Amino acid sequence: MIGNWNYPTSIRFGAGRIREIALHGRAAGMARPLLVTDAGLATHPMIERALGYLRTDGLAAELFADIRSNPVGGNVEAGVAAYRAGQHDGVIALGGGSALDVGKVIAFMSGQSRPMWDFEDVGDWWTRADPDGIAPIIAIPTTSGTGSEVGRAGVITHEESHTKKIIFHPRMMPTITLCDPELTLGLPAHLTAATGMDALSHCLEAYCAPEYHPMADGIAAEGMRLVKEALPTATHHGSDIAARSSMMAAAAMGATAFQKGLGGMHALAHPIGAVFDTHHGLTNAVLMPYVLRFNRSAIEVRIARLAAYLEISGGFDGFLGWILTLRAEIGIPHTLAALKIDADKADLIAAMAVDDPSAGGNPIKLDVAATRRIFDEAMAG
Repeated sequence: MIGNWNYPTSIRFGAGRIREIALHGRAAGMARPLLVTDAGLATHPMIERALGYLRTDGLAAELFADIRSNPVGGNVEAGVAAYRAGQHDGVIALGGGSALDVGKVIAFMSGQSRPMWDFEDVGDWWTRADPDGIAPIIAIPTTSGTGSEVGRAGVITHEESHTKKIIFHPRMMPTITLCDPELTLGLPAHLTAATGMDALSHCLEAYCAPEYHPMADGIAAEGMRLVKEALPTATHHGSDIAARSSMMAAAAMGATAFQKGLGGMHALAHPIGAVFDTHHGLTNAVLMPYVLRFNRSAIEVRIARLAAYLEISGGFDGFLGWILTLRAEIGIPHTLAALKIDADKADLIAAMAVDDPSAGGNPIKLDVAATRRIFDEAMAG
């Protein structure tokens, strides 16, 4: 499978396309790129190869990897300092969602004078930015989940308030995205499962969001078909390049579709991740059936149509049964309690969830009583 796509950004998709990294760096105007990656990948052979491809072609690339799994503002500030100190002229973000988010925000903040939090995705705050101060970005995912490689924002945790903030600007969209499924071949089964369920949650919540956007609905539905077909294989047979390719496509499709909206899964997963430092995709996966049940009255007809497309019998109940079976098959825990979540923080999480930007896309209006109910059910199972 190989292709050149332009929706929503230019995507170079196919096994082995990491070898084009220097070509696209030069095309984006980079001579001294900062390669931003996850701390866990900093010494991985794929990073050495990427740096080698860049340097062999004459690009003076340097590495930045001071990034937490749930990145915080200090990670971005350190990255901007490294960018400026090294007189870099672009960012190549290579890694999972954390590296991609931080890399994009580093490129965005590299030429700004206002604090990062002034550009939270609230109203028209993005217009405060100096567009000429945004460095070019190349995104290269090594997981198949967040879809950050095709997004115009980065999710960063504010350390003092313990809240996840979405930093947004239209020009934060990567100039080029290299989707090379070979980079995911070594991803452990539990991370393949968790990130894959994140892709599914993006597609599913976008599909269920009440706004009118049939293009997003179509992309979301096909993304879910790819997940249904490929995620168990990718999890249990990680060297299957066809399954890895399908999951990488599904991840990008989920992030493309969720411009329509998200919902209760993300509204709860964001504060849970910020407070308890849980894996985002795994948290969404655990919450998924509980949010579906809560939204049933508003989405039952829509889910029945989706189930038919996915060749799942039984309408809403059949679809929910597939979700539960899939989670068990790939090792997703059934309850939040299994993630070592502290039930004493239930009221805090419920209140934070209502304030999360994702809450507005839920098919049924969320209030504190609703988010507390979902949380409690997800804790108990």
